[in-house]
Amino acid sequence: MKYVVYTDGACSGNPGPGGWGAIIIDDKENQISISGKEKSTTNNRMELTAPIMALKKIKESSKIIIYTDSTYLKNGITIWIENWKKNGWINANRKPVKNKDLWVVLNKLTEKKLINWKWVKAHAGNRYNELADKLAT
Repeated sequence: MKYVVYTDGACSGNPGPGGWGAIIIDDKENQISISGKEKSTTNNRMELTAPIMALKKIKESSKIIIYTDSTYLKNGITIWIENWKKNGWINANRKPVKNKDLWVVLNKLTEKKLINWKWVKAHAGNRYNELADKLAT
């Protein structure tokens, strides 16, 4: 099965009340929307929560394209995470990685899936990115 997923996170204040949203589209063009909220969180935590919750809905061994407008999420999962793990979850500034709990979960969920992470510009008219943003807010 193949999927396309659009994710977004939002926060009013940082920290503050926040939400996340995801649109999951399968190769038969079936679409589901999922979302959630937290009373006190950060924007980055919501950006990480959206793909975590989407990936929990998708079977292992699926091929997935995930679109995000968060460079933090995209770079974290595609570039930085391997060094974080090698360095005991210490970042390049020799500080503990923020949101480690969510990075660990996201990393585990990606292990048995073939995922292509793509960045999309926020608020630029992409229909599904706008829908994910609406769900998150």
